[in-house]
Amino acid sequence: MDPVPALDEPLKKVLGPATAKVMAEHLGLHTVGDLLHHYPRRYEERGQLTHLADLPMDEHVTVVAQVADARLHTFASSRAPRGKGQRLEVTITDGSGRLQLVFFGAGVHKPHKELLPGTRAMFAGKVSVFNRRLQLAHPAYELLRGDAEETVETWAGALIPIYPATAKLESWKIGKALQTVLPSAQEAADPLPGPLREGRGLVTLPEALLKIHRPHTKADIEEARARLKWDEAFVLQVALARRRHADAQLPAVPRRPRPDGILAAFDGRLPFTLTEGQRKVSEEIFADLATDHPMHRLLQGEVGSGKTMVALRAMLAVVDAGGQAAMLAPTEVLAQQHHRSVIEMMGDLAQGGMLGGADDATKVVLLTGSMGAAARRQALLDLATGEAGIVIGTHALIEDKVQFHDLGLVVVDEQHRFGVEQRDALRGKGKQPPHLLVMTATPIPRTVAMTVFGDLETSVLDQLPAGRSPIASHVVPAADKPHFLARAWERVREEVEKGHQAYVVCPRIGDEEDGAKAKKKSPEDEAEKRPPLAVLDTAEQLARGPLAGLRVDVLHGRMPPDDKDAVMRRFAAGEVDVLVATTVIEVGVNVPNATAMVIMDADRFGVSQLHQLRGRVGRGSAPGLCLLVTEMPEASPARQRLNAVASTLDGFELSRIDLEQRREGDVLGQAQSGTRSSLRMLAVIDDEEVIAEAREEAARIVAGDPDLERLPALRTALDALLDEEREQYLEKG
Repeated sequence: MDPVPALDEPLKKVLGPATAKVMAEHLGLHTVGDLLHHYPRRYEERGQLTHLADLPMDEHVTVVAQVADARLHTFASSRAPRGKGQRLEVTITDGSGRLQLVFFGAGVHKPHKELLPGTRAMFAGKVSVFNRRLQLAHPAYELLRGDAEETVETWAGALIPIYPATAKLESWKIGKALQTVLPSAQEAADPLPGPLREGRGLVTLPEALLKIHRPHTKADIEEARARLKWDEAFVLQVALARRRHADAQLPAVPRRPRPDGILAAFDGRLPFTLTEGQRKVSEEIFADLATDHPMHRLLQGEVGSGKTMVALRAMLAVVDAGGQAAMLAPTEVLAQQHHRSVIEMMGDLAQGGMLGGADDATKVVLLTGSMGAAARRQALLDLATGEAGIVIGTHALIEDKVQFHDLGLVVVDEQHRFGVEQRDALRGKGKQPPHLLVMTATPIPRTVAMTVFGDLETSVLDQLPAGRSPIASHVVPAADKPHFLARAWERVREEVEKGHQAYVVCPRIGDEEDGAKAKKKSPEDEAEKRPPLAVLDTAEQLARGPLAGLRVDVLHGRMPPDDKDAVMRRFAAGEVDVLVATTVIEVGVNVPNATAMVIMDADRFGVSQLHQLRGRVGRGSAPGLCLLVTEMPEASPARQRLNAVASTLDGFELSRIDLEQRREGDVLGQAQSGTRSSLRMLAVIDDEEVIAEAREEAARIVAGDPDLERLPALRTALDALLDEEREQYLEKG
C-alpha cells in the first residue's frame, strides 16, 4: 500500500507539476493540507437538478443540468466569409429555469455529438449576458453517465461536491485530486482543546474533513460544517485575544485633560450641545486615554454623525496633557477639509503663538505631499518643537523626516483605506506607543467588528446631530424609462433654482490614461457593450444639454492637488452649481448647501460606497435627494442591490446586505475585498453566535495560557493561519 502523504507535502509531488501549478496560481493551494481545507461550495444531488435562476454575473459557476435542445447554426464572418462559420447553441434546463450554452468554430464538434437532448452533465464556465439572456460561452463539461459504478466511484455516493473552481481547473478535476489526498486527513492534528470539543458535541477534525469531502448524507455535511466553522472562528479569535493580551502589556503615557485647559475652553464655546451618543463615546475614549497602556479603539459612525467632533475633543484632551495628536486622512482633499473644519471649530484656540491667539491655544498644522518647501519646513519645525499640538495630514506624516516632540494620540480616518504598515509607521513615532483611535463611516456589523477589528474596542455613534435632514433616494432605470432620466436633470435644475447645489458622480475619469485602462473590459462591460460613464464626457454633455446655463465644474483624483482644492473651495463658496466628480468626494467632503446627487452607472458601485456617497447631501437644513441611475434590467441582482440602497438609510442594514453579496474577503488580509477568504467555512454575517462564543472561549484560554504552551496543536494551527504576512498584519493592526 502507498504511504499516506503528509499534510505539509507539496502538491506537485502528489498530483504532478501541471495540476499543482494551476492550484497554486489560481487557488492559492500549495500543500496536501491546503487542498484538504479547500471545501465544497455546495453539493448537488444526482436525483435533483440545480437552480439555474440567480446565477451570479461574471462569476465562474458549476451547474448540474439536463440538455433540452441543441442546434447548430452556420453564419458568415470575417474568418469564414462563405457562411461556413459554425455556432452550436445548447439549452440546458433544471425544471425551473433555462440557460444557454454556446460553442463556436472547431469547438462545436465534440459537444454536438455528446450533448444530445436528455443528456445530463455538469457544466462549468463564466456567466455572461448576451441579448439580455444569461449564457455560458465554451463551458467545460463532464457527462453524468448512467452506469452507477463509475459515478459512485468518482463522486462518492449520491451527493456531488461542487468546489470553488477556476476556468483552468473545473470542480470535478478538483474532486478527483481530493480523492487522492483524502487518506491524509487522518494525520490532521486537532486544534480544539478536548474538553471544549466534547463539551460542544463536535466531531474530530479528521472525521470532519472526510465528511465534508465525501458525505453520504446531509447530516454528514452539517456535522462537518459545524466543526470546521468552530475551528476557523476559534483559531482566529485566539490570534486576536493574544494580540489584545500583548497590547495590554505595552506601556503608554496616561493623558488626562486639565479641568481648566484647552478642552474645557473649547467645550465652553460650542454653539450647540453634543448628542447623547457623542457624550457617551467621548467618555469611553477619555477613560482609555487615562490608562497606562495604549488605547486601541474603533469609532464607527454613520455618515454625518459627528465623529470629527468626538475625535477633535480626544485630540484636545491629549494636548491638555502635554502631548501631540496626529490625524491621518486618506486623501489630500480630505486632509485639507479636516484642517479647515478643525480650525473653524477651534477659532482662536487654534492660533497658538500668534497674535490674537487664546491663552490656551495650540497650533494646528497641515502636512501633505504637495505642500511648498517653506510651508513644509515650518510645519516640520512646529512638530519637532511641540509648538503644534495637532497635525492633520496624509501619508506624508509617515515619512522618516517627520519628528514629533511627544506624540500621544494617532487618529486614523477611514481606516479601510490605510495600509497597516502606514498606521504602524506613524505609531512608531511616539517615545512610547501612542494611543490609537480608528474612525470609519462604513458601518460594520457586530460580527465583522469582532473579527476584522477584533483587537480593537468598538464605539458606535448612531444618532445624527440636530439640524441634519433626511435623504430621499430613488432608482432611475434609464434604459427601461428614459423619461425618468430627463426628469432627474429637471430635478437638479429645480434644486439649483432654489439656491442649492448638486453632485453628479461617474465611475471613471475619461482622459487618455483612463482610456488605456478602459480597453481591458470586464465580461460585464462586454455584455453591456459600453464602458462606464466618464466625468469629462458627462460634464461636457450636461453643460451643452440638460444643464446648459448652469455653472458645471469637474473634480477627479488625477488633477493637481492645488486645482482640486481650488475646485472644492469654489464649490463650497457656492460659485459652482453642479460638480461632476469621481468617488474622490466619497468621504469627508462637507458642503451643507449641496442637496442633490445623481450617481451615473450606480450599479458599478458597491452598496457601502453608494451609502457613503449619498451621505454628501442632506448635510444642511434642506432635505437631500439621491438618484441612482442604471441601465441594468429590472430582475438583475444589480437592480436589487440598488433597490436595497434606495429603501433604507440604515448603514448597518446596508453593510449586512453588502457583506452577504460580496462574501467576506480575506478577513485577516489587507484587502478585505471579496477575494478568496481565509474564512472558508465561516460566514461572518450568519455565524454571529459561533463567533461570539469562540471569542469568549479564546479570551478564557489566552488569559490562562498566553503562549499556548499546554495546547501545541492549537499553536500549530495558529502558525498556519498566521503566516508571516498575517502575523505582521495583526502585529500592526
